[in-house]
Amino acid sequence: MEAQKEPSVSKKKQLKRRSLYQSVWRWHFYAGLIIMPFLIILAITGGVYLFKPQIEASLYKDYYEVTPQTTITTPSEQINTVEAVNPNAAVTSYRPSDSPDRSAEVGITENGKAYTVYVDPYENVILGKLEDSFKLVNVFEKIHGELLMGTFGDRVVEWAACWALILIITGVYLGWPKMKGKSKIFGVLIPRLNKGKKLRARDLHVVPAFWISLGLLFLILTGLPWSGLWGNNFQTITTNAGVGYPPSVWVGDAPASDVKTKEIADVPWSAENLPVPISTNQQYTQLSVDDVVSIADEEGVKPGYNIMIPQTQDGVFTLSAFPPNARDEVTMHIDQYTGAVLADYRYDNYHTLGKVIAYGITIHKGTEFGIWNQIIGLLVLIGIIGIAVSGFILWLSRKPEGKLGSPKAPSDKVMKGVIVLIIILGIIFPLVGISIILVWLFDRFVIPRVPALKRFFNA
Repeated sequence: MEAQKEPSVSKKKQLKRRSLYQSVWRWHFYAGLIIMPFLIILAITGGVYLFKPQIEASLYKDYYEVTPQTTITTPSEQINTVEAVNPNAAVTSYRPSDSPDRSAEVGITENGKAYTVYVDPYENVILGKLEDSFKLVNVFEKIHGELLMGTFGDRVVEWAACWALILIITGVYLGWPKMKGKSKIFGVLIPRLNKGKKLRARDLHVVPAFWISLGLLFLILTGLPWSGLWGNNFQTITTNAGVGYPPSVWVGDAPASDVKTKEIADVPWSAENLPVPISTNQQYTQLSVDDVVSIADEEGVKPGYNIMIPQTQDGVFTLSAFPPNARDEVTMHIDQYTGAVLADYRYDNYHTLGKVIAYGITIHKGTEFGIWNQIIGLLVLIGIIGIAVSGFILWLSRKPEGKLGSPKAPSDKVMKGVIVLIIILGIIFPLVGISIILVWLFDRFVIPRVPALKRFFNA
């Protein structure tokens, strides 16, 4: 009997590559199937948020627009008007007009709810009042950040974003040109529209995905610093590693509380963990908001900032400028009695990492480069929806009846190499690490032992 021939070295390499490809494809398949709905939700809500300035200017035109006049009332007079109409409310913030034809804003809380009251600074009349949580773009922002489910929703969004990284890495590997010469660009950079229905469907998913992958990667990496788990840990690590707050931020030896700035005001990312100083000279009378506005002008703060009004005797006025351009960001704490600037933290004080993140966030939000930033961002988001839908259609077209249609499970030996890379991602991003372990355990120990699941998952 003739002995069976051993596969040649080249044949072994070919089989190994094919098995590796199958393994990567399987994880790409799982990642896409798991997060596709979330990517579509995030893309739609992100697209709405991109155009927040235009949407709100149109929706709330009667509240925003005023007719410029020669005389203007003081912030204190405007706040007094708001208090007279809302006697049971506590005034929490004030936002001066940032242009001659723009109203001023007074933030109040009443019965546990936050409102913004819009005031004509010339006539000193109230134009309207909106509950902050029900402003249209704020609702979309809540969906985008936490799916309207609080902390749990925040974790789900973070988890989906991290799985999208696996989707990108595996997708780029699968789509990377395997051929040599000019032909390698077809099916990766240029779709083959005249090569039959099967290749056309494949290329209409792969080619746009290849082009969109950098934009999606940018959105993920610039969005993660806002996330509740990874983002908070990242902030803590960067601060403790010496890339947090330089001594030049503090003016004098102002004592600091245990309260973080993000707990009392909406501030730039780099300033969120900045300790809030304490106002110690409580024998004096509290400054008026007029005085704080004057201090802001003297310190060269550009219009468009908010003033958070202290609610306790040792609290401070917190001035926060979260403008369209990262370079104009300001976070300032002011003693409520003496007017002394206790902390002044601006873009120029940021460490290199903080500057990169600041730019990333403003580009992510579509504000850094004006309308072109918004248009490019929108195109990327439309592309994300397109590749999610085309991937779903591609799956349906190939899915066998009664089965999931997942790629064949590879050997354990080949899986080890892929798992190592995915484990590294799991360590860096804890939520994806936990879910990877659960998926792997299910794929490794449950599916093979249940015949129906084995057939369904093609294990």
